[in-house]
Amino acid sequence: MPERTKRTNLFSLFITFFKVGAFTIGGGYAMVPVIQREVIENHQWLDTEEFVELIAIAEMTPGPIAVNTATFVGYRTGGFLGSVMATLGVVLPSFSIILAIALFFPRLTSHPITQRLFYGIRPAVAALIGSAVFKLGKQILKTKFGFVIAIAVFLVQLLLGVPPIPTLLIAAVAGLLYQYVVEEKDHHKQPSKTGGK
Repeated sequence: MPERTKRTNLFSLFITFFKVGAFTIGGGYAMVPVIQREVIENHQWLDTEEFVELIAIAEMTPGPIAVNTATFVGYRTGGFLGSVMATLGVVLPSFSIILAIALFFPRLTSHPITQRLFYGIRPAVAALIGSAVFKLGKQILKTKFGFVIAIAVFLVQLLLGVPPIPTLLIAAVAGLLYQYVVEEKDHHKQPSKTGGK
């Protein structure tokens, strides 16, 4: 029974990420809300905080964020084989489609119909990303510090265009220092347990 369950989980990982790779147009960040819905809402493999942590790690490591996220989710839920199945699932559809286009339809991307299709798809992708950000924000931004970090990062990205990795590292250091200060304050507020009764 455990082996059967394990095989089912691996197959489910592959099918889930195959669907993500096959039906998400835009790649990269456009896949994040779809992965979020599948992993958190449909399968309950991870909670929101775990998912956000994996997104941060995926952003800081080399490679496409969607592929990295699939790999990390697969490893977290199914170990090494899980990471292999999830990665294959998310990569295989786009690889197959791009290969077919490169071999048989070199003029497809410049075809007027294709351009008209993408005229509607692009804003939809932006809306999907915005929806995912809103959902994650509601569940993660529960403190003033969280709001400050989120707004600061947003402004830095918007106005200065600082690369994501340095931004995340600075945010991580800020979180470390903030928690240290909070713990020190709590420690000093605790009443002394010494003295006679």
